[in-house]
Parts: sequence; structure tokens; C-alpha cells
Amino acid sequence: MFFVCAFLLVAAAYAAGPKTYQVTGPVLDVKGDVIAVKKGSDNREVARSAATRVTGDVKAGARVTIEYTMTATKIEVKEDKKAKAEKKK
Repeated sequence: MFFVCAFLLVAAAYAAGPKTYQVTGPVLDVKGDVIAVKKGSDNREVARSAATRVTGDVKAGARVTIEYTMTATKIEVKEDKKAKAEKKK
């Protein structure tokens, strides 16, 4: 029984979706659906949608913690140069 429960928990963790990340820092700018946040010496831009849950007033200077996931916008497969060279032989 223990192994069945453990398997279900592991399966649920993998089915939950992509890993969640977070960035904390002061808001530099808010433009439409993009929030710019200062993270150390880096500036991070994070997009938000109508489904994004927001608590409080997001404006320049406010300190925020943003949770986000990474989503691919384009995937381009590159042909392996070795395989291409072997095909020519």
C-alpha cells in the first residue's frame, strides 16, 4: 500500500506541469502586460496575463515577489553537423 501511495504522489508531481521560479526585487517599470524587476545587478522582464493573480498595487518602486514558469515561444531543431557530413559520404 505504501508503494502505491508513493507512486501516486510522484506521478502527480510530474503531471503538475513545469517548474515554478520566482524573482524578488523592486519594480523598475510596468508597461501593459510586462513588469520589469531589479534582481541584483540584472533587470528581469516578466509578462503577465489576465489570469495572473495580483495582490496589492504593482507600481514602480514597489517590492514584489513574482512566481513564474518558463514557456517556449519557439523551438527550432538544428540538424547535427556530423550526421549531415555522414549522409554526404
